[in-house]
Amino acid sequence: MLNIENLHATVDGKEILKGINLSINPGQVHAIMGPNGSGKSTLANVLAGKPGYLVTQGNIFFKGQDLLAMSVDVRARNGLFQAFQYPVEIPGVSNMSFLKAALNAKRRHFEQTEMDAMDFLSAIKAKARQMQINEEMLYRAVNEGFSGGEKKRNEVLQMLMLEPCFSVLDETDSGLDIDALQIVSAGVNSLRASHRSFLVITHYQRLLNYIVPDFVHVLADGRIIKSGNKELAQELEETGYAGVGA
Repeated sequence: MLNIENLHATVDGKEILKGINLSINPGQVHAIMGPNGSGKSTLANVLAGKPGYLVTQGNIFFKGQDLLAMSVDVRARNGLFQAFQYPVEIPGVSNMSFLKAALNAKRRHFEQTEMDAMDFLSAIKAKARQMQINEEMLYRAVNEGFSGGEKKRNEVLQMLMLEPCFSVLDETDSGLDIDALQIVSAGVNSLRASHRSFLVITHYQRLLNYIVPDFVHVLADGRIIKSGNKELAQELEETGYAGVGA
């Protein structure tokens, strides 16, 4: 699904990623943990194609194709989704309009017919109920006036509607109380399938109690310094990052 080879990247002229190697197969969930400033969000933003992140060395292949050669919108239409650490507001654009346009752009990309208005309305209302999102929020501007927890649930709603094959979740648990964490995690888990993969970026082991990863990687100073199974997250909770040499 995703293969990263010797990835180096800079932000504002400063090297942040210093040789990332990572392979994620279909059906797998990989978690990346690490101290502040280790490069976790930089990796997520490079994958999504955010401007200002310059790849200076290495390759990224997504479904066998050169990801770095794809524009941001082509990456998204091909099935790469990013849930942001700090979801942005889009004033003047309703959730309903935003998601309908995004979904139909993806369907056109794969030469599928666009979803008609009634089918779309039925689908988004069902997914909103799943995420315990008030129907009124569907008609409001994207994330405008939403609480932190509402923004995170709204991002998972977007993911449920778009059904991406690869999702990058950048600190999705940030700012969530235990109820919201359970709702968000259940939404993510409902999409787990043999043809989908996830990269979960988090500081805390608690999220990984709900979204259980196949592999855990420790990122420090722009490099993956240790990898293991889900028990590695528990080890980090007990020893801290210093315990693994970060």
